Amino acid sequence: MPPSTGLDSARTAAEASAPTRRSLPLVGGGEPGRRAAVIPYREGAGGAPSAHAGPAPRSVRISVTDRCDFACTYCRPSRHDGYADGRLMTSAWRTMFEALRDAGIRRVRLTGGEPLLHPEIVSIVACLASLGFEDLALTTNASQLSRLASPLRDAGLHRLNVSIDSLDPRRFREMTRGGELSRVLGGIDAAIAAGFSSIKLNTVVLRGVNDDEIERLALWAWERRMVPRFLEVMPIAEGAKLVGEHLVTAPEMRARLAEHLLQEDAVTEPGLGPARYVRARRDPSLRVGFITGTSDTFCESCDRLRVSSTGELRPCLATDDGVDASREAMAGDPAAIRRRLDEAWRLKPDGKVWKGCTEETASTVSIRAIGG
Repeated sequence: MPPSTGLDSARTAAEASAPTRRSLPLVGGGEPGRRAAVIPYREGAGGAPSAHAGPAPRSVRISVTDRCDFACTYCRPSRHDGYADGRLMTSAWRTMFEALRDAGIRRVRLTGGEPLLHPEIVSIVACLASLGFEDLALTTNASQLSRLASPLRDAGLHRLNVSIDSLDPRRFREMTRGGELSRVLGGIDAAIAAGFSSIKLNTVVLRGVNDDEIERLALWAWERRMVPRFLEVMPIAEGAKLVGEHLVTAPEMRARLAEHLLQEDAVTEPGLGPARYVRARRDPSLRVGFITGTSDTFCESCDRLRVSSTGELRPCLATDDGVDASREAMAGDPAAIRRRLDEAWRLKPDGKVWKGCTEETASTVSIRAIGG
Protein backbone atom coordinates (compact mmCIF):
# COMPACT_ATOMS: atom_id res chain seq x y z
CA MET A 1 0.00 0.00 0.00
CA PRO A 2 1.34 3.50 -0.77
CA PRO A 3 2.72 5.45 2.20
CA SER A 4 0.27 7.49 4.21
CA THR A 5 -0.10 11.09 3.13
CA GLY A 6 -2.06 14.14 4.14
CA LEU A 7 -4.94 12.66 2.18
CA ASP A 8 -5.52 10.21 5.01
CA SER A 9 -6.82 12.91 7.31
CA ALA A 10 -8.83 15.97 6.34
CA ARG A 11 -7.04 19.25 6.69
CA THR A 12 -8.54 22.44 7.93
CA ALA A 13 -11.74 23.60 6.24
CA ALA A 14 -11.41 25.26 2.88
CA GLU A 15 -10.98 28.99 2.73
CA ALA A 16 -14.18 30.85 3.47
CA SER A 17 -13.92 33.15 0.50
CA ALA A 18 -14.41 31.23 -2.73
CA PRO A 19 -12.19 32.28 -5.65
CA THR A 20 -13.71 34.34 -8.40
CA ARG A 21 -14.96 32.17 -11.24
CA ARG A 22 -13.22 32.91 -14.47
CA SER A 23 -13.02 31.59 -17.98
CA LEU A 24 -10.29 29.07 -18.62
CA PRO A 25 -7.84 30.37 -21.22
CA LEU A 26 -7.31 28.50 -24.46
CA VAL A 27 -3.79 27.22 -24.01
CA GLY A 28 -1.51 26.26 -26.86
CA GLY A 29 -2.34 26.47 -30.50
CA GLY A 30 -1.87 23.14 -32.20
CA GLU A 31 -0.89 22.68 -35.80
CA PRO A 32 -3.45 21.35 -38.27
CA GLY A 33 -2.35 18.02 -39.67
CA ARG A 34 0.53 17.61 -37.22
CA ARG A 35 1.39 13.96 -36.68
CA ALA A 36 1.87 12.62 -33.20
CA ALA A 37 5.52 11.91 -32.50
CA VAL A 38 6.57 8.27 -32.15
CA ILE A 39 9.98 7.82 -30.61
CA PRO A 40 11.65 4.50 -31.44
CA TYR A 41 13.41 2.55 -28.74
CA ARG A 42 17.13 3.21 -28.38
CA GLU A 43 19.34 1.98 -25.60
CA GLY A 44 19.58 4.76 -23.04
CA ALA A 45 17.01 6.96 -24.80
CA GLY A 46 14.76 9.30 -22.87
CA GLY A 47 15.22 11.10 -19.59
CA ALA A 48 13.73 8.51 -17.24
CA PRO A 49 15.92 6.27 -15.10
CA SER A 50 15.54 2.67 -16.29
CA ALA A 51 16.10 -0.74 -14.66
CA HIS A 52 12.64 -0.70 -13.13
CA ALA A 53 12.47 -2.99 -10.11
CA GLY A 54 8.71 -2.80 -9.53
CA PRO A 55 5.99 -5.32 -10.32
CA ALA A 56 5.56 -6.96 -13.70
CA PRO A 57 2.73 -5.53 -15.80
CA ARG A 58 -0.67 -6.84 -14.80
CA SER A 59 -2.85 -4.06 -16.21
CA VAL A 60 -2.93 -2.27 -19.54
CA ARG A 61 -4.55 0.87 -20.87
CA ILE A 62 -5.23 0.56 -24.58
CA SER A 63 -5.86 3.68 -26.66
CA VAL A 64 -7.93 2.25 -29.49
CA THR A 65 -8.13 5.68 -31.16
CA ASP A 66 -6.60 9.10 -30.64
CA ARG A 67 -9.71 10.76 -32.12
CA CYS A 68 -11.86 12.75 -29.72
CA ASP A 69 -14.93 14.91 -30.12
CA PHE A 70 -13.96 17.06 -27.11
CA ALA A 71 -10.88 19.22 -26.67
CA CYS A 72 -10.62 19.53 -22.90
CA THR A 73 -8.38 22.39 -21.89
CA TYR A 74 -6.09 20.25 -19.68
CA CYS A 75 -5.65 17.64 -22.45
CA ARG A 76 -5.53 19.18 -25.94
CA PRO A 77 -4.11 22.52 -27.09
CA SER A 78 -7.02 22.97 -29.53
CA ARG A 79 -9.44 21.08 -31.75
CA HIS A 80 -6.86 21.33 -34.56
CA ASP A 81 -3.86 19.61 -32.97
CA GLY A 82 -3.63 16.80 -35.51
CA TYR A 83 -4.05 13.04 -35.30
CA ALA A 84 -1.75 10.05 -35.66
CA ASP A 85 -1.36 8.05 -38.86
CA GLY A 86 -1.07 4.27 -38.94
CA ARG A 87 -3.68 3.21 -36.40
CA LEU A 88 -4.03 -0.54 -35.93
CA MET A 89 -6.85 -2.37 -37.68
CA THR A 90 -9.12 -4.70 -35.70
CA SER A 91 -7.33 -7.88 -36.87
CA ALA A 92 -4.03 -6.50 -35.57
CA TRP A 93 -5.68 -5.55 -32.29
CA ARG A 94 -6.76 -9.15 -31.76
CA THR A 95 -3.15 -10.29 -32.09
CA MET A 96 -2.12 -7.56 -29.65
CA PHE A 97 -4.78 -8.63 -27.16
CA GLU A 98 -3.71 -12.28 -27.34
CA ALA A 99 -0.09 -11.30 -26.73
CA LEU A 100 -1.03 -9.16 -23.73
CA ARG A 101 -3.06 -11.99 -22.21
CA ASP A 102 -0.29 -14.52 -22.77
CA ALA A 103 2.22 -12.10 -21.19
CA GLY A 104 0.25 -12.10 -17.94
CA ILE A 105 -1.94 -9.02 -18.33
CA ARG A 106 -5.15 -9.56 -16.37
CA ARG A 107 -6.88 -6.17 -16.37
CA VAL A 108 -7.70 -4.11 -19.47
CA ARG A 109 -8.99 -0.56 -19.76
CA LEU A 110 -9.93 0.88 -23.14
CA THR A 111 -9.25 4.58 -23.61
CA GLY A 112 -8.78 7.12 -26.38
CA GLY A 113 -8.99 9.84 -27.37
CA GLU A 114 -12.63 8.87 -27.09
CA PRO A 115 -12.88 5.09 -27.51
CA LEU A 116 -16.57 5.16 -28.43
CA LEU A 117 -15.66 6.97 -31.65
CA HIS A 118 -13.99 3.81 -32.90
CA PRO A 119 -16.44 2.31 -35.44
CA GLU A 120 -15.78 -1.23 -34.20
CA ILE A 121 -15.64 -0.58 -30.46
CA VAL A 122 -18.36 -3.12 -29.65
CA SER A 123 -16.52 -5.83 -31.62
CA ILE A 124 -13.29 -4.89 -29.86
CA VAL A 125 -14.94 -5.31 -26.46
CA ALA A 126 -16.42 -8.65 -27.52
CA CYS A 127 -12.99 -9.82 -28.66
CA LEU A 128 -11.41 -8.90 -25.33
CA ALA A 129 -14.23 -10.53 -23.39
CA SER A 130 -13.73 -13.77 -25.32
CA LEU A 131 -10.07 -13.91 -24.28
CA GLY A 132 -10.85 -14.25 -20.58
CA PHE A 133 -9.39 -11.10 -19.01
CA GLU A 134 -10.53 -10.90 -15.41
CA ASP A 135 -11.43 -7.21 -15.62
CA LEU A 136 -12.55 -5.22 -18.66
CA ALA A 137 -13.23 -1.51 -18.27
CA LEU A 138 -13.55 1.58 -20.46
CA THR A 139 -13.09 5.31 -19.95
CA THR A 140 -15.36 7.60 -21.93
CA ASN A 141 -16.65 11.16 -22.15
CA ALA A 142 -20.13 9.59 -22.60
CA SER A 143 -21.05 11.69 -25.64
CA GLN A 144 -21.82 8.47 -27.57
CA LEU A 145 -22.91 6.37 -24.62
CA SER A 146 -26.68 6.64 -25.04
CA ARG A 147 -26.58 4.43 -28.13
CA LEU A 148 -23.69 2.21 -27.05
CA ALA A 149 -24.21 1.48 -23.34
CA SER A 150 -26.38 -1.61 -23.83
CA PRO A 151 -24.37 -3.05 -26.74
CA LEU A 152 -21.15 -2.65 -24.76
CA ARG A 153 -22.63 -4.32 -21.70
CA ASP A 154 -23.97 -7.17 -23.84
CA ALA A 155 -20.53 -7.55 -25.47
CA GLY A 156 -18.94 -8.19 -22.07
CA LEU A 157 -17.75 -4.81 -20.74
CA HIS A 158 -17.64 -4.89 -16.92
CA ARG A 159 -17.02 -1.34 -15.74
CA LEU A 160 -17.19 2.27 -16.90
CA ASN A 161 -15.41 5.48 -15.96
CA VAL A 162 -17.10 8.63 -17.22
CA SER A 163 -15.23 11.93 -17.40
CA ILE A 164 -17.43 14.85 -16.35
CA ASP A 165 -15.93 18.10 -15.09
CA SER A 166 -19.04 20.20 -14.49
CA LEU A 167 -22.81 19.99 -14.11
CA ASP A 168 -23.22 23.50 -15.47
CA PRO A 169 -23.92 23.36 -19.24
CA ARG A 170 -22.09 26.57 -20.11
CA ARG A 171 -19.05 25.73 -18.00
CA PHE A 172 -19.00 22.19 -19.35
CA ARG A 173 -19.06 23.52 -22.92
CA GLU A 174 -16.16 25.85 -22.12
CA MET A 175 -13.99 23.23 -20.43
CA THR A 176 -14.53 20.70 -23.23
CA ARG A 177 -14.51 23.30 -26.01
CA GLY A 178 -17.90 22.45 -27.38
CA GLY A 179 -19.19 19.42 -25.46
CA GLU A 180 -22.92 19.18 -24.78
CA LEU A 181 -23.69 18.28 -21.17
CA SER A 182 -27.16 16.97 -22.03
CA ARG A 183 -25.66 14.24 -24.23
CA VAL A 184 -23.28 13.20 -21.47
CA LEU A 185 -26.05 13.05 -18.86
CA GLY A 186 -28.16 10.99 -21.25
CA GLY A 187 -25.25 8.61 -21.72
CA ILE A 188 -24.83 8.23 -17.97
CA ASP A 189 -28.54 7.43 -17.61
CA ALA A 190 -28.19 4.77 -20.32
CA ALA A 191 -25.17 3.27 -18.56
CA ILE A 192 -27.05 3.04 -15.27
CA ALA A 193 -29.96 1.33 -17.04
CA ALA A 194 -27.56 -1.12 -18.75
CA GLY A 195 -26.44 -2.48 -15.38
CA PHE A 196 -22.64 -2.16 -15.38
CA SER A 197 -21.01 -3.59 -12.26
CA SER A 198 -19.41 -0.21 -11.52
CA ILE A 199 -19.73 3.33 -12.84
CA LYS A 200 -17.23 5.90 -11.64
CA LEU A 201 -17.18 9.58 -12.50
CA ASN A 202 -13.84 11.34 -13.04
CA THR A 203 -13.60 15.09 -12.43
CA VAL A 204 -10.39 17.07 -12.95
CA VAL A 205 -10.63 19.87 -10.39
CA LEU A 206 -9.32 23.29 -11.42
CA ARG A 207 -9.09 26.12 -8.94
CA GLY A 208 -11.18 29.08 -9.96
CA VAL A 209 -12.87 27.09 -12.71
CA ASN A 210 -14.92 24.18 -11.33
CA ASP A 211 -13.71 23.67 -7.76
CA ASP A 212 -16.95 25.15 -6.44
CA GLU A 213 -18.76 22.04 -7.76
CA ILE A 214 -16.96 19.38 -5.70
CA GLU A 215 -19.80 18.94 -3.22
CA ARG A 216 -22.52 19.14 -5.88
CA LEU A 217 -20.84 16.52 -8.07
CA ALA A 218 -20.30 14.14 -5.15
CA LEU A 219 -23.90 14.35 -3.97
CA TRP A 220 -25.22 14.05 -7.53
CA ALA A 221 -23.18 10.87 -8.10
CA TRP A 222 -24.21 9.34 -4.77
CA GLU A 223 -27.89 9.91 -5.53
CA ARG A 224 -27.37 7.60 -8.53
CA ARG A 225 -25.21 5.06 -6.64
CA MET A 226 -22.11 5.98 -8.62
CA VAL A 227 -18.60 6.65 -7.30
CA PRO A 228 -17.37 10.23 -7.76
CA ARG A 229 -13.60 10.63 -8.10
CA PHE A 230 -11.73 13.92 -8.00
CA LEU A 231 -8.38 14.27 -9.77
CA GLU A 232 -5.61 16.77 -9.27
CA VAL A 233 -4.68 18.45 -12.53
CA MET A 234 -1.33 16.97 -13.50
CA PRO A 235 1.60 18.81 -15.09
CA ILE A 236 1.37 16.65 -18.17
CA ALA A 237 0.66 17.91 -21.69
CA GLU A 238 -1.62 20.97 -21.48
CA GLY A 239 -2.02 20.43 -17.76
CA ALA A 240 1.56 21.63 -17.31
CA LYS A 241 0.35 25.11 -18.26
CA LEU A 242 -2.48 25.03 -15.73
CA VAL A 243 -1.13 23.31 -12.65
CA GLY A 244 0.62 26.35 -11.17
CA GLU A 245 -2.50 28.48 -10.98
CA HIS A 246 -5.28 25.89 -10.92
CA LEU A 247 -4.03 22.96 -8.80
CA VAL A 248 -6.35 21.89 -5.98
CA THR A 249 -4.73 19.14 -3.92
CA ALA A 250 -6.62 16.06 -2.81
CA PRO A 251 -6.39 16.96 0.91
CA GLU A 252 -8.10 20.26 0.13
CA MET A 253 -10.78 18.48 -1.87
CA ARG A 254 -11.38 16.13 1.04
CA ALA A 255 -11.58 19.05 3.44
CA ARG A 256 -14.36 20.56 1.34
CA LEU A 257 -16.30 17.29 1.67
CA ALA A 258 -15.46 16.73 5.35
CA GLU A 259 -19.04 16.99 6.63
CA HIS A 260 -20.09 14.22 4.24
CA LEU A 261 -17.24 11.77 4.93
CA LEU A 262 -16.26 9.37 7.67
CA GLN A 263 -13.09 10.24 9.56
CA GLU A 264 -11.01 7.34 8.31
CA ASP A 265 -7.92 6.61 6.27
CA ALA A 266 -8.35 6.73 2.52
CA VAL A 267 -7.64 3.31 1.01
CA THR A 268 -6.94 1.95 -2.47
CA GLU A 269 -8.78 -0.83 -4.26
CA PRO A 270 -6.13 -3.55 -4.65
CA GLY A 271 -5.22 -3.95 -8.30
CA LEU A 272 -7.58 -1.22 -9.53
CA GLY A 273 -5.42 1.86 -9.83
CA PRO A 274 -4.05 4.60 -7.60
CA ALA A 275 -7.31 6.23 -6.41
CA ARG A 276 -7.87 6.29 -2.65
CA TYR A 277 -11.40 6.06 -1.33
CA VAL A 278 -13.26 7.35 1.71
CA ARG A 279 -16.76 6.26 2.69
CA ALA A 280 -19.75 8.57 2.95
CA ARG A 281 -21.00 9.40 6.44
CA ARG A 282 -24.70 9.04 5.59
CA ASP A 283 -24.27 5.68 3.83
CA PRO A 284 -20.93 3.84 4.15
CA SER A 285 -21.74 1.80 1.05
CA LEU A 286 -21.11 5.02 -0.91
CA ARG A 287 -17.57 6.25 -1.50
CA VAL A 288 -15.60 9.11 -3.00
CA GLY A 289 -12.17 8.70 -4.59
CA PHE A 290 -9.18 11.03 -4.85
CA ILE A 291 -6.30 10.73 -7.33
CA THR A 292 -3.09 12.55 -6.42
CA GLY A 293 -1.05 12.58 -9.61
CA THR A 294 0.70 15.81 -8.65
CA SER A 295 0.97 16.19 -4.87
CA ASP A 296 1.75 12.53 -4.18
CA THR A 297 2.83 10.41 -7.14
CA PHE A 298 2.39 6.64 -7.03
CA CYS A 299 5.05 5.34 -9.43
CA GLU A 300 6.63 2.73 -7.17
CA SER A 301 3.52 0.55 -7.12
CA CYS A 302 2.65 1.03 -10.81
CA ASP A 303 2.09 -2.19 -12.77
CA ARG A 304 0.52 -0.49 -15.78
CA LEU A 305 1.50 -0.77 -19.42
CA ARG A 306 0.03 1.46 -22.14
CA VAL A 307 -0.59 0.71 -25.80
CA SER A 308 -1.10 3.56 -28.26
CA SER A 309 -3.53 3.46 -31.18
CA THR A 310 -0.55 2.93 -33.49
CA GLY A 311 0.72 -0.14 -31.62
CA GLU A 312 3.44 1.43 -29.52
CA LEU A 313 4.04 -0.15 -26.10
CA ARG A 314 4.68 2.50 -23.47
CA PRO A 315 5.63 1.75 -19.87
CA CYS A 316 4.97 5.24 -18.46
CA LEU A 317 2.52 8.06 -19.06
CA ALA A 318 5.13 10.70 -18.26
CA THR A 319 7.59 10.02 -21.10
CA ASP A 320 7.51 9.37 -24.83
CA ASP A 321 9.73 6.30 -24.42
CA GLY A 322 8.22 3.20 -25.99
CA VAL A 323 8.67 0.24 -28.30
CA ASP A 324 6.82 -0.06 -31.60
CA ALA A 325 5.04 -3.42 -31.94
CA SER A 326 2.79 -2.51 -34.86
CA ARG A 327 4.60 -4.68 -37.42
CA GLU A 328 4.37 -7.72 -35.18
CA ALA A 329 0.66 -7.04 -34.59
CA MET A 330 -0.08 -6.64 -38.29
CA ALA A 331 1.90 -9.82 -39.02
CA GLY A 332 -0.27 -11.78 -36.56
CA ASP A 333 2.71 -12.75 -34.38
CA PRO A 334 1.80 -12.60 -30.67
CA ALA A 335 5.08 -14.24 -29.61
CA ALA A 336 7.03 -11.42 -31.24
CA ILE A 337 4.82 -8.86 -29.49
CA ARG A 338 5.63 -10.48 -26.15
CA ARG A 339 9.33 -10.02 -26.86
CA ARG A 340 8.69 -6.35 -27.67
CA LEU A 341 6.69 -6.04 -24.47
CA ASP A 342 9.70 -7.23 -22.48
CA GLU A 343 11.79 -4.55 -24.19
CA ALA A 344 9.23 -1.89 -23.35
CA TRP A 345 8.94 -2.92 -19.71
CA ARG A 346 12.70 -2.60 -19.28
CA LEU A 347 12.21 1.08 -20.14
CA LYS A 348 9.88 1.59 -17.20
CA PRO A 349 11.36 4.18 -14.83
CA ASP A 350 12.48 3.19 -11.37
CA GLY A 351 9.52 4.25 -9.25
CA LYS A 352 11.70 4.77 -6.19
CA VAL A 353 13.26 7.89 -7.72
CA TRP A 354 10.96 8.74 -10.61
CA LYS A 355 8.23 11.29 -9.87
CA GLY A 356 5.87 10.48 -12.68
CA CYS A 357 3.89 13.31 -14.18
CA THR A 358 5.85 15.91 -12.21
CA GLU A 359 8.98 15.11 -14.24
CA GLU A 360 10.02 17.54 -16.98
CA THR A 361 9.38 15.01 -19.75
CA ALA A 362 5.66 14.91 -18.93
CA SER A 363 4.88 18.34 -20.36
CA THR A 364 5.65 17.20 -23.92
CA VAL A 365 3.56 14.01 -23.90
CA SER A 366 0.25 13.88 -25.80
CA ILE A 367 -2.18 12.58 -23.21
CA ARG A 368 -4.84 12.18 -25.90
CA ALA A 369 -2.60 9.94 -28.00
CA ILE A 370 -1.95 7.33 -25.30
CA GLY A 371 -4.88 7.71 -22.89
CA GLY A 372 -4.99 9.50 -19.57
